[in-house]
Parts: sequence; structure tokens; C-alpha cells
Amino acid sequence: MSGHWGIVVSDPWLQNQFTQVELRSLKTHFMSMRRESGRLTIGDLASKMSRLKVVGENLSEEERASFIQDLHQNTDEDADFELFLKVYLKLQAFASSRIGSSPKNSSAFLKAATTTLLHTISESEKASYVEHINNYLAEDEFLKRYLPIDPSSNDLFEIAKDGVLLCKLINVAVPGTIDERAINTKRLLNPWERNENHTLCLNSAKAIGCTVVNIGTQDFIEGRRHLVLGLISQIIKIQLLADLNLKKTPQLVELIGDSKDMEELMSLPPEKILLRWMNFHLKKAGYKKIVTNFSSDVKDAEAYAHLLNVLAPEYTNPSTLAVKNPFERAKLVLEHADKMGCKRYLTARDIVEGSPNLNLAFVAHIFQLRNGLPTQTKQISLLETLPDDTQDSREERAFRLWINSLGNSTYINNVFEDVRNGWVLLETLEKVSPGIVNWKIANKPPIKMPFKKVENCNQVVKIGKQLKFSLVNIAGNDIVQGNKKLILAYLWQLMRYNILQLLKNLRYHSHGKEINDADILQWANSKVSSSGSQSRMDSFKDKSLSDGIFFLELLSSVQPRAVNWGLVTKGVTDEEKKMNATYIISIARKLGCSIFLLPEDITEVNQKMILTLTASIMYWFLKHPAEERTAGTSDSETVSNSTVDDSSSDSSLEENGNM
Repeated sequence: MSGHWGIVVSDPWLQNQFTQVELRSLKTHFMSMRRESGRLTIGDLASKMSRLKVVGENLSEEERASFIQDLHQNTDEDADFELFLKVYLKLQAFASSRIGSSPKNSSAFLKAATTTLLHTISESEKASYVEHINNYLAEDEFLKRYLPIDPSSNDLFEIAKDGVLLCKLINVAVPGTIDERAINTKRLLNPWERNENHTLCLNSAKAIGCTVVNIGTQDFIEGRRHLVLGLISQIIKIQLLADLNLKKTPQLVELIGDSKDMEELMSLPPEKILLRWMNFHLKKAGYKKIVTNFSSDVKDAEAYAHLLNVLAPEYTNPSTLAVKNPFERAKLVLEHADKMGCKRYLTARDIVEGSPNLNLAFVAHIFQLRNGLPTQTKQISLLETLPDDTQDSREERAFRLWINSLGNSTYINNVFEDVRNGWVLLETLEKVSPGIVNWKIANKPPIKMPFKKVENCNQVVKIGKQLKFSLVNIAGNDIVQGNKKLILAYLWQLMRYNILQLLKNLRYHSHGKEINDADILQWANSKVSSSGSQSRMDSFKDKSLSDGIFFLELLSSVQPRAVNWGLVTKGVTDEEKKMNATYIISIARKLGCSIFLLPEDITEVNQKMILTLTASIMYWFLKHPAEERTAGTSDSETVSNSTVDDSSSDSSLEENGNM
């Protein structure tokens, strides 16, 4: 594996320890260290490595120096890149052993980055996810020749190499995300067909809320187990938690007292709602403790015993609570769950060891199967008081997914709630325009004093004005108060600014000229016209766009083999329009566009989302040389990191990635 700066990693073992993104970021650090003093010795590494996250935060300079001295007697010797990587790996393992565990759980769910330099995977998690895949994809026409997968083998990672399995799993989690007509499903795929599947998978995973900042398509092709398992775990979690909201399960109003509590419930992440649901039933069972996590609080299996006794009293076994041994109790709990028809997701050993991922999956599955909430509830009337804000919620979804795709340190579950302290917006502004935030006056969460939140939001508004956003009569306090209309207006301008800056940076011939909406419109019409079509769009709110034909012709003009015209409908009926819209989104993601719109945004011609779609296609086109497009092959790393989240550059990866 060779580097961009003539640095070669020839050791096969070393090559296998790092993802492309990790290696690129470490190269940046190494070159920076070497530039500072003209050369880099082994002895310099102790002080220079302080800037690397795990090694710098958990070991003092003296500890690093002593450790390196034990490894290498001659510390005056020049350090090349391979030696630097070996020292880093050993220091990181040492730091991790000092704090008792890997600082990053390689297959942790949503909030953790999906990468780690300690490439361990949980065999128990792997077996659980394989069982899930075998169950939900058993009838899939393409995959059934490979299923069931043996959970004790590594077949999962081999089957995942062509990208089909992961695309199908995304559609199980959030049906309709990927138009399966866009997946390449031949028995033997060539390299660019496989790359297209991985690109489609990664961009679609982002579009359902997965964190994929540190994963490239090459990682799937090489079967990097910790990354594949990390993504699978996120997808399965999204599926299992899908019903934990008031829209899908209105009976959840039983957990609250009044409309104020309802606002709080609507702002909670699904994991927190699941804990609240669990504690609601435990209180009824007379259980005295409050469960606050899916690890240490459930290790003794007592909470599970009480929960299942409430939900399925017909299967109660008095021995479950009578036994003293937690492992024996855990086994009895799982017998109870089996009688309810609940797929386990975990073993008795996973319960007593406190596996957070598998315990969460277990409880979420119990909720799906039997939530114990009344179907006829007097409090449903509370739901009727909520405003119908379908358009707002669609925009909130798009902005939330976009912000999460940037790789900020904070994962957001609800835009209107999670931006109120200003921190997430400051992080996002920094990603979009590096160096624009004055971090000296920023207040990092948790923030208890309201005026500190106002200070953050005042800076957000000030920067917005600096970027020439239209912010008439908007003050920082409006964001703190959660004013939905103003928050959506700000985020749209921020997202649009990001897109226009990315395009400006690519169009070198513009000589610094600002790109505007009219330029994007003109480019799209020009591309479609040059392909011999009569189609055109008059504006981004042109109602004729609802049939999708213009965008299919645009995609075909930038990549002639992108569209299979045999699958395209005439776009006359609503159903035909939706089929075309779904196909457009999947084809664009398959090319490498990171987009967050829904088919309805095309069929209803949502002006903002139509602009982002067109700009993303333009960005992809300008970023890829003509010979690359016509050959049908492209650098997998470039494709997978395309469009709106491209501001996640090497430097920002160093701050917010795994370093």
C-alpha cells in the first residue's frame, strides 16, 4: 500500500492493521511531525505523539518515553513511517491495557465511530447478528443460495464482500431505502460493479442514520471484520429501535403525564425511551432499582425476571428470582423469553458479562414482540393536540442525517432539541468552514447555566451573518428556545452554503467566483441538452420535475451506464412517479452522491431538496475525471467519501475520528 507522499507500507501485517482513512490520517501526522524539525527520530516520538488521541490522552510523555526506550535502545535513529506505525500500535495497546479495555468498542452502536486500531470483534455479537441475518433474509431470492450462514465461521465477511448483503439488510431495517433494481446482483461481479454496491451501501447507510465517517469501500472488499461488523450492528440497531417513537407506537403516551412530558419524550433518543419503558413496567412489578443502562444494571438478570413476569405472567417460573447464581437466573430468563417466542440475541453469558449491544437488542426485541401497553388508551387525545408538521419533520430528518454524516463528536437524535445548546451547530460550522469558530469563547456540554447556551448560540448567529445568511430578527436565544422555523431556516442556509463552497472549490476555472443556484441550474440543463434530450427545468420548483425523467436523463448524461432505461416508467401515475424517484435516489447514491432526500421530495418537487440533489450530481461530475467516468471505474476511496460530507477532511478526521 503506497502513500500520497511517497511513503510505502510494505509490511503485509502492518497493511492489515489500518483502514485507508486511518492510514491517511496517520500519514498526515507523521509528515507534520517530520516537517517541524526537518527529521524525526525515535526519541522524538514520545513528545510528538501527544497529539494522537488515545496515546496522547492516556499516557504521559514520561510513560511514552520509557515505553519507547524499552522497545528501541538507539533513540537517535531516524523513524520511518513503518516504524512510526509499529510504535503507535504498541503504545495504543499499552494505553488500552492501562484503562482496562479498548477505548473504542470496535462494534459499538451508533454513537461511536465505526473504526478502531485494536481490531477485535465480539464472537458473541457476530453469532447474534448472523442469526438475525439468517432469520430476516432467508427468503431473499438472491441471498438464499448463501444462507443460512454458519455463525461459528467467518463466512459472513466473505458474503458481505460484494455489497449485496449489506444493501439488503439496510432495506430490512428501513424498507424502501434502496431501490433493489439499482443493486448489482450477478453471481460474479467485476471490481467496479462491486465498488458501486459498496458505494450505494455506504451512502444509504448514512441516509438511515449510521455513522460511516471512517469506512471506505476498500474496507468491505478486503473484508475488514471489525468495520463490517460495526456497520451491521448499527443497521440492526436501527431496525430494532424503529418502533420506539410516538408515531409508530402511540401507546407510549402511557409513559408520560402531560403534554410537557410528551415534548420531552419526543426529544429522547430511542435507547432512552426503551429504558423509560422498561422502568415503567419494573415499577409496576415492585422492582426498587432504576435501570440506567443495558450493561451493569442488568448483569444479575433480576430486572429481566421482573420485566418478563409483568409482560408474560403465564410463563412465570418462581425459581427465577429464588436462585442466587446470576448465571442460572439468566438461563431461566432466556427460557421465559423463548416461551414468549422472542429471538434471544444473547446468551446467559452475555447477560452476566453485561454486553451492552446484545442486551439492548434483546430488550428492543421484547418491546417489538410484547410491549405491554394498552392498545386503547385514554391519553391518545394528547397526540391529537400535536401539530401536523410533516414538511418540518422531513426537513429535520434531512438536516439531522447530514449533520451526523459530517463526523461531529456529538451524534444527534432530534435537531430541534439537540442544537439548542449551540455546540453541535458550532461543530458543524467548523466542519463547513474550518477555523471560523472562536473556540476560546465556546462552552462545551454539559452546560447547566442557560446564559452559556445563549453565548454559544449568539456566536452561531454571528458566524451565520459573517457567511451572509439571511438572519433578520434572529437572536441566539431563539435557538436556545427551540424555535423550529428559525432553526430549519438556519440549517438550510448552512447546508446550501456547504454545497456551494464544495462546488466553488472544485471549479478552479471560476477564479474564486461564487457559485450560485443559477449556475447549478444552468449546468444541469446544459448537461441534459448536450445528451440530445429536449428536457429542461425552469427552476428548482418546476412541477414537471415530479415525474423524475429530467434527473434520470441528467444522471445518464454524467455517467452513460448509470441508468437502465428498461426499468424507468413514464412517470404519469403517482405510483410510476414514486418508482422513478426511488430509482433516482439509489442511482445517485450508487455513483457516490451523499444525499438525504426522500422520494416524496422529488414527486412533490421540494425546492430545497431538488437543489441539493442537482448540486450533488454536479459535484460528483466535477470531482471525477472524464476517463474515470467513461471507464466505469473509479477510485473507491473518492467515490465513497463524495459530496456533502466531503468537508470531513484529513485534518478534521484527526480531531473527530479515531486519533
